[in-house]
Amino acid sequence: MDRRKFLKTAAVTGCGLLIGEALNYGTSPSEAAEKYDLAVAHGAGKSPSEITKSAINAIGGMKRFVSRGDIVVVKPNIGWDRLPEQAANTNPEVVAAVVKLCFEAGAKKVKVFDRTCNDPRRCYKQSGIEDAVSSLGAEVSFIDERRFRDISIKGQVLKSWPLYRDIFEADKIINAPVAKHHGLAKLTMAMKNWMGVMGGQRGSIHQKIGESLADLCLVIKPSLTVLDAVRILTANGPQGGDLKDVKRLDTVIAGVDQVAIDSYGATLFGMKGSDLSYVKAGNAMGIGSMDISRLKINRLNV
Repeated sequence: MDRRKFLKTAAVTGCGLLIGEALNYGTSPSEAAEKYDLAVAHGAGKSPSEITKSAINAIGGMKRFVSRGDIVVVKPNIGWDRLPEQAANTNPEVVAAVVKLCFEAGAKKVKVFDRTCNDPRRCYKQSGIEDAVSSLGAEVSFIDERRFRDISIKGQVLKSWPLYRDIFEADKIINAPVAKHHGLAKLTMAMKNWMGVMGGQRGSIHQKIGESLADLCLVIKPSLTVLDAVRILTANGPQGGDLKDVKRLDTVIAGVDQVAIDSYGATLFGMKGSDLSYVKAGNAMGIGSMDISRLKINRLNV
């Protein structure tokens, strides 16, 4: 290596761009980042958008997941008539960062929606998500009941279910849930976020929620999951409402494996993935891995 190349390499390494690993494997920084199973970005005092971008870049960047001309669905949690500070919905800056990165990667269209629990107009507005992503050019829409269609699942519990057709018509799906307490499921994060694309009497799956959520993941396969843990709701979820139940972590977790992300997310609440029935079911069904000790995790401070 000549002196000029050495200095250039040293400078890039000093910026924390994974060049060290790239040199070891003879790959580019992006390829080196792709060797990680999860990225956990923490940025005290940093904006949620900065933290989100850092997490996604740390596993290869959005161009790894979105191609030019793609129609992309970004599915946040917008279920509740709550403000961002109350941590019942996905942080609007996290969602906006994901949408912006999709467009920068060449996405033709980005759709954002959720089947809400409270009045959809209030949920979309109060969450801050509608304003944050509409200004970027995303297509924000309320759920249209006519767009559910029966999908064959052939799962342990769910043999078929009406699911939102936009999920299956998109080129790419990005799951963008918030990490929070849930009275029945203990926690709600990535896998449970798919209840927001279920039609019919979705509450009936609560009787066997673990297996049912894992069944959904047999047919809904996101290219990327971005877990918002900027603020987590530690009690009285999923709706919350009291700021004393909110803990600020300034953290975003990105990865491909939904089971692994939920297993890691459980640790933010002092739990293990095996404490969550849907994580155990997803692991048993081979949907993903809940053993985070075997995962290669890129932890970084922004």
